[in-house]
Amino acid sequence: MEKIKNIIFDYGNVIFEINFKRTQAALLQLGITDAEHFFGHKKHNPLFDDFEVGGISPAQFRAGIRAAAHNQDLTDAAIDEAWNSLLIGVSAQNHDVLLAVKDKYRTFLLSNNNEIHYDWIIGYLQKEFGLTNYDQHFEKAYFSQQMRLRKPNTNIFEQVIKENGLNPAETLFIDDSPQHIEGAKKAGLHTLLMDVHPEKLADFLKQHEIL
Repeated sequence: MEKIKNIIFDYGNVIFEINFKRTQAALLQLGITDAEHFFGHKKHNPLFDDFEVGGISPAQFRAGIRAAAHNQDLTDAAIDEAWNSLLIGVSAQNHDVLLAVKDKYRTFLLSNNNEIHYDWIIGYLQKEFGLTNYDQHFEKAYFSQQMRLRKPNTNIFEQVIKENGLNPAETLFIDDSPQHIEGAKKAGLHTLLMDVHPEKLADFLKQHEIL
């Protein structure tokens, strides 16, 4: 891709597979009857935004789930299991792809995340791949709960741009969420909407002449 020197990757359903319908089904089992509206890909209850920017603790998040389910007897373990059902996994092939892209561009990870999911993902990466972080795959990995900002708000993109001295005209952002793409455009970034399964990441990047 001409003129692009930097690439910012989203994580969920770009690199790592997630499944919203699994979580909706799990929340329904907890007693949240409007699970599809409560937690969706494009719109959800403010509880999730608050958790993603570190505005509430895991304990407060779980309390919010209990309130939504009208069941104060739900255990932490039951809530975490339902919440983490979103997370499917990542292939070793995608890790190799990221290293190949890093050889050609400055690369960054920018993920809306939260403490419960982050802990699960790090445990999974350590168990499956012997990784404790993504330091070798990106110049820097950014997570919303640590930044106290989230996509699609323009300020999260502006912070990544400023901290790393990036020229937006030379920077590409890849995400699977249209609303996040719009936020990146407002920050002056080039964008690509990931519209294939994360297992097809290599093909997607080749299609767009990134690899």
